[in-house]
Amino acid sequence: MGIINFTKYRKIYFVFSGILIIASIAVLFIFGLKPGIDFTGGSILEVEYKVERPSNQEIKESLSDFELGDLYIQPTEEKGVILRMKDITEETHQKVFRKLSRDKEIEERRFELIGPVIGEELKGKTKIVVVLALLAMVIYIALAFRKVQRPIKSWKYGIASVLTLCHDILIPLGVFSVLGKFYGIEITIPVVTALLAVLGYSINNSVVVFDRIRENLFRRGHTFEETVDISLTQTLSRQINTSLTTLFVVLAIFFFGGVTLKYFALALVLGITAGTYSSIFLAAPILVFWLRWRQSRQ
Repeated sequence: MGIINFTKYRKIYFVFSGILIIASIAVLFIFGLKPGIDFTGGSILEVEYKVERPSNQEIKESLSDFELGDLYIQPTEEKGVILRMKDITEETHQKVFRKLSRDKEIEERRFELIGPVIGEELKGKTKIVVVLALLAMVIYIALAFRKVQRPIKSWKYGIASVLTLCHDILIPLGVFSVLGKFYGIEITIPVVTALLAVLGYSINNSVVVFDRIRENLFRRGHTFEETVDISLTQTLSRQINTSLTTLFVVLAIFFFGGVTLKYFALALVLGITAGTYSSIFLAAPILVFWLRWRQSRQ
């Protein structure tokens, strides 16, 4: 297989990714994210219909007499449904259950209350986890590549990784912002978990490329730009094969895994796709751009 000249078109990659990032930031700024009950607090009621589950609209109309706030209805499995609503008392809970069971026989699976204090605590812990994860990744890469100081210092590999991670997270968040605005899709703990998994997946892809660059740098005879192209070509099949096999499983979960896992899988699909793209077309080309920029200043 010949050497593919990836870095030659790095400006195109940067422009394309820049458009996606700016669009994601714009919709996040305009629409924001729709936090789920895990973060805002509220009540969760899960029931299962014995015969036939009514439509979401029928359920919503039957409960219109109750002040349940922003009612979110999520079908589960064949006959189940999860109702997410604002905090309600036990008395209102019983009234809602009797109303639902008036026309059809149902069985209550669970009823949970998530207080706003717990929701705020989860928000804070989620932010801390993300920051610590990013910091740990930068430190790890800087240590792993500490022997590589020329022509790019080791800590710059870590910075390049963080830049690609921002790309890989912002794009799924932008999509979820649009889905939240027009379809009421919420950011829940499973979605956050999926995005954290994307961080690990993306950094793994980048480290594979960087590790091959490190190996090839010790083999003299090529410029840094040529070394990057050689390394990307050598790792290309592994990157694509690993991503495709993972995506096949996640897509199966998205289409056949039930509603409870649908948006968890969607976050993984978006993140893995963005991560595969960035590990090939962004991570290493950023290093080349950084070197070229430093050389032009000198």
